[in-house]
Amino acid sequence: MSLTVPAPVSHGSFLYAPVHTDLDSLEADIAFLGIPYGSAYTPDALANDQINAPDTIRRVTYRVSRALERHDFDVGGPIYDDRPIRAVDVGNVPYDLEVAGGGHFARAEEAVRKILKAGAMPITFGGDHGIPIPILRALSELGGDEPITLVQIDAHIDWRNEVNGVHDGLSSPIRRASEMDHIGEIFQIGIRAQGSARPEEYEAAVAYGANIVPAFEVHDHGIDSVLDRIPSGGRYYITIDADGIDPSEAPGVEGPAPGGLTFHQCRRLIHGLVAKGRVLGMDVVEITPSRDVNDITSILAGRLAVNLIGAAVRADYFAGP
Repeated sequence: MSLTVPAPVSHGSFLYAPVHTDLDSLEADIAFLGIPYGSAYTPDALANDQINAPDTIRRVTYRVSRALERHDFDVGGPIYDDRPIRAVDVGNVPYDLEVAGGGHFARAEEAVRKILKAGAMPITFGGDHGIPIPILRALSELGGDEPITLVQIDAHIDWRNEVNGVHDGLSSPIRRASEMDHIGEIFQIGIRAQGSARPEEYEAAVAYGANIVPAFEVHDHGIDSVLDRIPSGGRYYITIDADGIDPSEAPGVEGPAPGGLTFHQCRRLIHGLVAKGRVLGMDVVEITPSRDVNDITSILAGRLAVNLIGAAVRADYFAGP
């Protein structure tokens, strides 16, 4: 045995997936994507610590899954159920100063469109909560007559129209989603405290018909009561802001608020949606690694992804190669 070994390095991908950054030749069932950069409201916010979350989640892969062949009790067996599921990590959408602002999100949208064209489910790690905007725009790629149901876990309703002239920042993803023809019902789960709900924003959400489900309603009546309100047989997209989860379980966020959802409730919601219809993809955003404790928030994000994957595999979402 050698007296010394090389220093450990990051795995460079989520769940040990092969890295494939040529999206034009993508052949995959699941694509892990990082979108670190959003549309910042101020210059100093461009490089906030949330941009490090996608790579931090990749780095803690060994805490999310020690080995893919092991029995995973969250999903009832190996994550991929010993099936030939093609999962790849397509890397991060870089920020290019020459295409800052709308151009940057246009590139992110194009990346997601290529993933969808390849028939893969995008699982995205951000970045701030502006990140879902290009993803949601890209979902129009899927066509179909039936609108997509948007399911959000968050402490905040995110109906802000603009901040400092920026219309696609972290406070606006649900407002922008409401303007997309291919988005139908919206369920906002885990809202609490003041939930960034200025009167105009709350009124806009109510006028649209958004289903706002405060966190304490979930605690009082159970997550199944929420699932019962979501129509069966639909197409769903899930966006999870880490501050929607209680800070006792997800401390690594900028805006912690007591009384959030639990990991168990989020897990049950994900499994329930997979069983009800077709989950098209999911993102987890707003993790601030420097505020975390023992990487627990990044590990939680990874475990949420594992539960979506495991449930989708067992629901026969993927035909394989």
